[in-house]
Amino acid sequence: MHPTLNVAIRAAREAGKIINRAAMDIGALKIEQKDTNDFVSEVDRNAEQAIIDVLKDAYPKHGFYGEESGKSNAEADSIWIIDPLDGTTNFLHNFPAYCISIALQEKGVLTQAVIYDPVRNDLFTATKGSGAFLNNRRIRVTQRAKLQEALLSTGFPFKDFSYFETYISIFRDMAKKTSGLRRPGSAALDLAYVAAGFADGFFEINLSPWDIAAGALLVQEAGGIVGDFEGNESWLRTGNIVAANPKVFGQMLQVIAPHLTERIKTPTLGM
Repeated sequence: MHPTLNVAIRAAREAGKIINRAAMDIGALKIEQKDTNDFVSEVDRNAEQAIIDVLKDAYPKHGFYGEESGKSNAEADSIWIIDPLDGTTNFLHNFPAYCISIALQEKGVLTQAVIYDPVRNDLFTATKGSGAFLNNRRIRVTQRAKLQEALLSTGFPFKDFSYFETYISIFRDMAKKTSGLRRPGSAALDLAYVAAGFADGFFEINLSPWDIAAGALLVQEAGGIVGDFEGNESWLRTGNIVAANPKVFGQMLQVIAPHLTERIKTPTLGM
């Protein structure tokens, strides 16, 4: 296992300890509302700080981009992209679908990924060029060839409802042309599940880099394809993402294509 990945795993497990302790008494937590339907608790902040402390101790010159703490040392060649608790709303309702997501981006390329589910003690890891793993077992995306037989996961727009009607129209058509859609509430876990073959594909609008960076690398290293809604590579910038096995990916894009608006198309260079 890559030594940098080992450090990221240690950081994720430290955060997991904080989250699991807090899960024993959710009612005692201090909770704030950052935006519409967007909550943060002291657990999010404490978990993120624990992750940064472990990573910074090992790599003091690296930069950080965390959901709660923002950017630091942003000019560094190596940037850690961190979501300390993806699925906070689930966590606050004791709904057991949330995780820690950590990715390393080196000179603009995602190279390391860790997604840790502290409820199930499931550890998803990937190093660029070395494959993806769940609890040290190699994982691969599914081989399912037909969209109508595919199980997809997704996420509803919950902060910016200006995307809602577009999303609902895509959701409607996907529902008609697949064997089912699921909405667990953690994009990072959704992507990890595509990598592990638990779902055939995933799509969502307007996510943040920390939601998708680690999961996207997992999917790619598991043999899947990740793109924006036109199949291009702007997904980390726009947050509009499709991830699936190679056979289903193109079929998902065909369903999305009639619903593309200027806001969710691939940005042109210079925008």
